Amino acid sequence: MGQKGAETRDRLLDATQELVETGGYFGTGLNQVIAVSGAPRGSLYFHFPGGKDQLVGESVRRAGQAIGDSLGGLAEAGLSVPEFVEGVLRHLGDRLEESGWRKGCPVATVALETAATSDPLQEACSEVYTAWEEALRAQLTGRPDADDLAVTILALVEGALLLARAHRSREPLERVARQVGALLSSAPC
Repeated sequence: MGQKGAETRDRLLDATQELVETGGYFGTGLNQVIAVSGAPRGSLYFHFPGGKDQLVGESVRRAGQAIGDSLGGLAEAGLSVPEFVEGVLRHLGDRLEESGWRKGCPVATVALETAATSDPLQEACSEVYTAWEEALRAQLTGRPDADDLAVTILALVEGALLLARAHRSREPLERVARQVGALLSSAPC
């Protein structure tokens, strides 16, 4: 694929991510994606012959990778686990607040709306969540409960994002950050 084709594909994915994250899977139509991206209709079907599910699945994976890259950057900073989780929550909170409380988790809405009915989208969401769990687990090296803690922390982060979006407040994120510290200090090492 040439540079122009790659740029068109990226515009389609960017538009899809924006629309799905703010309006949900069912609130996003292919005509909207074409309008927002400025791409020709034929390009959509050329780059994504599997249609909307392929487009959204790749968009979820791409957004998940971007968040994963942010986690990787925090991991390289040599923070303690509570500091790492606080950094993750701060990053996601900044993203949420800067979007006018419209962009929480780029995966959650798709997972909630489609995981029971679309195998390709369920797989995309599962892959992203698995990668995030692994990033958290890597921060918990040496702990016998690392698997359970990674899932617990991810669930707390996801729940905090949902509550922060619903309340239009960072307070749930701040509370979860404090509780993760308490959880880790009381959990067996």
